[in-house]
Amino acid sequence: MDSSASTPQLLRRTNLRAVLDVLRTVPSATGTDLIEATGLTRATVIAVCDDLIARGWAREAESPRLGGQKGRPARRFAFNETAGYVLGLDVGIATVRVLVADLAGAVAGGAEARFPRHGGQPEARRRVVTDAVDAALADAAVPAEAVLCAGLGLAAQVTADGTVAPEQEAAELFDLGLTEAFSEVRGWPLLVENDAKLAALAERWRGVGAGEDNLAVILAGERLGSGIIENGRLLHGARGGTGAMGGLELVEGVGNEDGIAKLARLWGSAALRDGHNGRIRALVGPDTDRASARFVFEAAADGDPVAAEILDRIARRMARVLALVSTFFDPKLIVIGGAVAASATALLPVMTEELGRYVPEPPRVAVSDMGELLVPAGAVRLALDYVQAHMLELVPRPRP
Repeated sequence: MDSSASTPQLLRRTNLRAVLDVLRTVPSATGTDLIEATGLTRATVIAVCDDLIARGWAREAESPRLGGQKGRPARRFAFNETAGYVLGLDVGIATVRVLVADLAGAVAGGAEARFPRHGGQPEARRRVVTDAVDAALADAAVPAEAVLCAGLGLAAQVTADGTVAPEQEAAELFDLGLTEAFSEVRGWPLLVENDAKLAALAERWRGVGAGEDNLAVILAGERLGSGIIENGRLLHGARGGTGAMGGLELVEGVGNEDGIAKLARLWGSAALRDGHNGRIRALVGPDTDRASARFVFEAAADGDPVAAEILDRIARRMARVLALVSTFFDPKLIVIGGAVAASATALLPVMTEELGRYVPEPPRVAVSDMGELLVPAGAVRLALDYVQAHMLELVPRPRP
């Protein structure tokens, strides 16, 4: 191919991208603003903006009229955040959560559903996911054809090509044929990623780690898993295993991947079986020896010494996990997320003190404030990154 023939097209795409990149970061901009930001000529900027408006990626914004101003105010241009929508899914063992967001990341709607008890067959689990997606789209009043991309987080190790690593114990719970259901049937690009990695994307985007380029996020509910961002880049490894914690059985004082919620439940239940008759028993009642993590944390807050001792043990154990992550990846901030994140604030003083014993210059430790939206928000961010990178190849699909 004659390279000179493609030069005008290449230049045009470069100019479109330059203006788009500016419009995505500001509420609106005048032609003069865009000239200063891009270095393009006025004629080129106006032509590019008109082209973006015609394509659907930009819109003309209202120009405020200043007091005493004569003539027409300068044209203002803005990114069209409703030119399409993205989906963010969090598929766990028991639950699926779905968010629908516009191209500025504003959530327009969502849905949540539970899988059949005891896992369920892949077909049944896939139907739960697709039904939850349809419910989320209905909640957002967004038609399926307006979706440009879907991000999917799984509570499993995901390989570099977006497939579930087959050797995992729960692989059959997550290998559901969703790529066919979404990409091939509905025409949506589907990006699959491990849930802890998406949690890291979410925290750096909108959480307590916002803007932090060296960040670790540990999902610490039932099982431990981490997502690592180093110099602003999400780490994956050769098979997607960066941040996996399968080697914790080798760590003295830890021994397995059990998370905070599971440990609190197991150790609280063991205390009841051993005859504990304090606040945990009062909360659980006389008819069962099964303590929930929530009751253990609540009992500790009420002054139950047995519950307090359980939390102390969990905090000291978690400090060893934090030390391992700190030593291997050297983050400036470690965020604890997952189902028990709100309660984990009670563990921070002991975890932080213990971490200082293991690491000479320990990172700051914080607790996520994003709750159950942590992973689906990261899936939204993953989908938005795809749309932004491929915007000039995609066709806008605005909501009618």
